[in-house]
Amino acid sequence: MANIKELSAEPECLVPGHRLCGGCGAPIAVRQVLMGRGDSDVVVGCATGCLEVSTSIYPYDSWGVPFIHNAFENSAATVSGVEAACKGLKRAGKIPADKKIKFVAFGGDGGTYDIGLQSLSGAMERGHDMIYVCYDNGAYMNTGIQRSSATPRGSWATTAEVGKCQQGKPQVRKDLTSILAAHGIPYVAQATVGNWRDLVSKAEKAFAVDGPAFINVLAPCPRGWRIPSDMTTEICHLAVNSHFWPLFEIENGVWKVTPVRDKDLIPVKEFYKPQGRFKHLFKPGNEQLLEDLQNDVDAYWKYLQGRVEGSKDL
Repeated sequence: MANIKELSAEPECLVPGHRLCGGCGAPIAVRQVLMGRGDSDVVVGCATGCLEVSTSIYPYDSWGVPFIHNAFENSAATVSGVEAACKGLKRAGKIPADKKIKFVAFGGDGGTYDIGLQSLSGAMERGHDMIYVCYDNGAYMNTGIQRSSATPRGSWATTAEVGKCQQGKPQVRKDLTSILAAHGIPYVAQATVGNWRDLVSKAEKAFAVDGPAFINVLAPCPRGWRIPSDMTTEICHLAVNSHFWPLFEIENGVWKVTPVRDKDLIPVKEFYKPQGRFKHLFKPGNEQLLEDLQNDVDAYWKYLQGRVEGSKDL
């Protein structure tokens, strides 16, 4: 279990001085995930995106571990290749066979849900000993807040406008965590940067796995979500307590969901209200859409309960 006093004494893998926006969820996700590394050496690969362009501006970088920048779509492919090369070097006796090295790939939702899904699926299916972490901020934030398949239904984006023809993105966001669970890999989890103990504990489990692991982390973007930069953790709590972003994990096929206490449970509109990208939902005429969005959330929560009950028989 993650202990904050012990973690605070560990050297940082992502150091201060990067150029990510104030309140950005991406560096918080990186720091919390890499806190779970234990005594392993770590090699990081990162897809092009906010995280990469703001932490590796030549001739400087903010990484305290070996770092590989790769293209938008192939973070998983690059890191899986490095992991395979390391195994080959161990077999050749050029790296000690007992040296613990873990390989971690980071990508935003654009580079993970969308154009990187093929290489991610391939790496997971091949069984590489690596962790893939998606920092999900719900759009292509680095290139101008265009919608991705992670963008929630009803959300504004520059390619999902609000007007007479539509009220934000009309499609339901992709359930990437379940897609990765369907690969039958040893460990899959969903977390947020606002629930640090949960995320670090899940990262520890991912690092302990012999084989592929995947963590989908809700990482708010204040600029794209239209929230104050000091609201990052608070908005994550609202996401969890509304069941918009449930916390769960799948260990060797067994699903476990972190329940929300009855006194903390809120309607999903309470998660939407503080965000400028959802402000149109509260205008007259969108009452039915708000009700439909609540129904979406309720249906997904029911689906998760069914997966938990079904996996108990494994």
